[in-house]
Amino acid sequence: MKRKIYLLATTLLLTFAAFTSNAATYNDDKKDGVNKEAIANMTEEQKQARVEEIKLRVAEIKEMDKSELTKAERKELKNELKGLNKEAQALGGGGVYLSVGAIIIIILVLILIL
Repeated sequence: MKRKIYLLATTLLLTFAAFTSNAATYNDDKKDGVNKEAIANMTEEQKQARVEEIKLRVAEIKEMDKSELTKAERKELKNELKGLNKEAQALGGGGVYLSVGAIIIIILVLILIL
């Protein structure tokens, strides 16, 4: 019985844990306005100052009255926000991300231990 449960759990794990890779190209960085080399050469003080500038710009955009903007202006604002978001993520470092497959593996290991 245990063997069938483990087999079923392994089958489900392998079925739902599809890994994809998204390779970044050189043009992607230029298109978004994020220059990773420039960010790598910044000091911590410069990075913090740039993050504060980004926060101020995002606050300005949030306070704007967007109802009077044309469709092209709204699209331009949206693209600017996306670029600022990518730049802020590049400045901030990273984080810890867990995929669904990793969470399932962790749960299975905890079940096996207990």
